Amino acid sequence: MKLVTDWASARALLSRPAPYLDLKASPALAEGIRRLFGESLSPEQAVARILADVRRDGDRALLDYTSRLDGVALASLEVPRQTIQAAWEQAAPELRSALEVAAGRIRAFHERCLPAGWLDREQGLGQALRPLERVGLYVPGGTARYPSTVLMSAIPARVAGVREVILATPPGRDGQVPPVTLAAAALAGVDRVFAMGGAQAIGALAYGSESVPQVDKVCGPGNIFVTLAKKMVFGTVDIDGLYGPTETVIIADDSADPALCARDLLAQAEHDALASPILITTSRQVAQAVARQVQQQLAGMERREIAAAAVEGQGVAVVVRDLERAFELANAYAPEHLALLVREPWAHLEKVRHAGAVFLGEASGEALGDYIAGPSHVLPTGGTARFSSPLGVETFLRRMSVIGLDEAASRALAKPGAIIARTEGLGGHAAALEARAEPREKRKDE
Repeated sequence: MKLVTDWASARALLSRPAPYLDLKASPALAEGIRRLFGESLSPEQAVARILADVRRDGDRALLDYTSRLDGVALASLEVPRQTIQAAWEQAAPELRSALEVAAGRIRAFHERCLPAGWLDREQGLGQALRPLERVGLYVPGGTARYPSTVLMSAIPARVAGVREVILATPPGRDGQVPPVTLAAAALAGVDRVFAMGGAQAIGALAYGSESVPQVDKVCGPGNIFVTLAKKMVFGTVDIDGLYGPTETVIIADDSADPALCARDLLAQAEHDALASPILITTSRQVAQAVARQVQQQLAGMERREIAAAAVEGQGVAVVVRDLERAFELANAYAPEHLALLVREPWAHLEKVRHAGAVFLGEASGEALGDYIAGPSHVLPTGGTARFSSPLGVETFLRRMSVIGLDEAASRALAKPGAIIARTEGLGGHAAALEARAEPREKRKDE
């Protein structure tokens, strides 16, 4: 890990680089695009081409891209319902038990988060909440399986009252969706599962096809092609956010356990070579000890190459003079995950302004949040925690304003409303308001 001890360098290093979606394609990615399309295209151009093909050709395009990109020829995109249920019934008992514990905690957390509408008949105003009709959830595949993401996305949707939950996830090389993913889908109450991934899956959810129903909102993390596709279909459907590589910031004082700090940093580093494991500490000794622990622990990791690339590329240990500066840096960076491994962490919570999720103390390791604590692990990345929130029940609800004034209130408001309307040059609005400025009986006589 890179060690930084001066303030100016720390500020510069933790200032946000170019947005994730503006990253240039690596040589390997550029070559893959060229092989797929027979010409050199940017990632944006490639995704636009895929989306256009899916919109025009539906299932034919989906099956073609699944064959070319995932290397499998499918006869059908949809996973049969009996296959989903069988995956749950055949799962190992200890896995079923673990998933049930996680699901219970996730459901309980989101039930407590359910907002309430309100209606004031006296004032004639209110706000009504309605769940979305149909949502599409994307669960990544590729280098790992993510049944946890199924639970973290589908359960909040169900708690919110969404009528139909559709899941899209890439098939494996055998053409099958991993059974553990299907088991989680069965437990979470997913209605339909489709074996499709990448930008083509986002296009299918947004536009619909012969097999895939069009949804109202697309949610879930994915690679740069998935994220670009979500950006491009926004407006046709809603999206939950644009997610980049995972990032974790740990704020530690001299009471922190360097071995645990390293464990937590590497837990996120193993996700992606572009992950950002960052330590901010008031102790140079802790920084050095964590760096040593990171190197020692890397040697025993199954995903060592990925984690090592993340540590080498984005890993940094920053030493600051006090916790005030530590929080200043963390708030400027606005991380997806922020862990406070300090004395009395609850006392410092109010200092956190920008973070996707906050983990207080050594007992609240970030990996617990990934799987079983309760809140969704689908969180804002890339600095978007400055204005975005985690996926939750609110993600799947829409608000409706309610206006039900009585005649007295209508008459009282009509004249000032008409003045504003005429000031804006909208005479029709003003006339409609002025017509309500008199009692109804008088209007009937006119």
